[in-house]
Amino acid sequence: MKAFSAFRYPELSSMPRGTFTTNRTQLPLPVKLFFCRAKFDGSFSLRVVPSTLLAAEKEEAKAVLNLFLKKQGLRNAVAARTINKSDLFIEHLVSRLHSVHKSRYLVGRELTTLEIRDALISYLESLLEEHGNVLVDVMESFPNPPVKERPAVSPPPPNLTIDSKKLKAMSRVGEKGPAGKFRPHILYLIELGMDIEQLKGITRRFPAFAYYSLEGKIKPVVEFLLELGVPKSDIPIILTKRPQLCGISLSENLKPTMKFLENLGVDKTQWAKVIYRFPALLTYSRQKVKTTIDFLDEVGLSEEGIGKILTRCPNIISYSVEDKLRPTAEYFRSLGVDVAILLFRCPQNFGLSIEANLKPVTEFFLEKGYSVEEIGTMISRYGALYTFSLTENLIPKWEFFLTMDYANSELVKFPQFFGYSLEERIKPRYARVKESGARLLLNQVLSLSGDNFDNTLNKKLKKMLADKKIRNTSDDLPSDMEK
Repeated sequence: MKAFSAFRYPELSSMPRGTFTTNRTQLPLPVKLFFCRAKFDGSFSLRVVPSTLLAAEKEEAKAVLNLFLKKQGLRNAVAARTINKSDLFIEHLVSRLHSVHKSRYLVGRELTTLEIRDALISYLESLLEEHGNVLVDVMESFPNPPVKERPAVSPPPPNLTIDSKKLKAMSRVGEKGPAGKFRPHILYLIELGMDIEQLKGITRRFPAFAYYSLEGKIKPVVEFLLELGVPKSDIPIILTKRPQLCGISLSENLKPTMKFLENLGVDKTQWAKVIYRFPALLTYSRQKVKTTIDFLDEVGLSEEGIGKILTRCPNIISYSVEDKLRPTAEYFRSLGVDVAILLFRCPQNFGLSIEANLKPVTEFFLEKGYSVEEIGTMISRYGALYTFSLTENLIPKWEFFLTMDYANSELVKFPQFFGYSLEERIKPRYARVKESGARLLLNQVLSLSGDNFDNTLNKKLKKMLADKKIRNTSDDLPSDMEK
């Protein structure tokens, strides 16, 4: 995936293609990698996560690992064989997700594809730095270190230099001078709302950040963002997401890149929101951006449509055209969907995994008796349908729908049903309709605002009463008058 290129991850740019090989080079492995296996700390375990979610996350982990291996120079067949031999390592990646995002799972929130990818890519990169060209051996033999022949001379640990650089950079962040103060750029960032641990976390991922000068790099970028209308409170979030922004020249890179994107249709009045949503957009190469734009043009989007997509969903640039966008487009075409319209309405669909996210939703509706054509109509009418969790959204709402007095075809007409809150909208609204004895269309029950819903329901009740009165009057008339 091009989004994993050396441009996006400059720390990998010094590694020549092909250094990640399957040769069984025997090097000692540090034990620390294998402590967690598929376990968590005390209060949390895999048993609380639904099996369907675990299976989906395992497929996501496989997809991320496959792309990562191919970007390190492995052929498709070799990458596939490695993954097939690395079941325990895949489980370890899933447990890593649960450990990093423990709080999300405790409240029942599933991770998005981008959150999964970001968490695993950074972890895989750290393993690559640590183990170099024996990482394949690590994966296949996990959790046990690969068997090695005793070398005549023990080589030094391969990650010693890298670790020392990271430690030195992190130490630099926390150091205080003779006056008991942090370095100027650290003080400046603290004043912006960042704390030392946050800055150390950034430095751990991107050591160069610790050496950026205040006046030469950090301050000019921050002031530029503020001039664009970015709230001061958003600056820490932006820098945490993409610290590399501070290492890019304003005059030679950032401003020309923004002008280039504006020419492609990005709304220049919305830069503050665009950068907050996806600050990495300004760090991609023009060729990478152009590749995505060419694809959007190819599927039939207008220039105006492309510009609006880039403004509303700038992270679409991070999706690989060949590994993500094109296969997803073909999948939706197989359902009879107009890809250009779907991309415009809900580009987030194209960041989802076909195997872990899209196919399970399609299969769910097929199992409920809907045809492929009907499913295509549903996603065409409501682009966000496939972005919902099966376990947390679609299944419970479907089960409640079965208790409602509507034909299944109503969901084809109004798939937006799945976008409303079950507890706060669907159940209370339907309870009022049921209690009144009125009959409303499904979209009337849910899509109307509170006042309009009340008015529509009252009008329906008045009409019912009027119709009933007419029928009663007719029943009371003498038979000769009826004639």
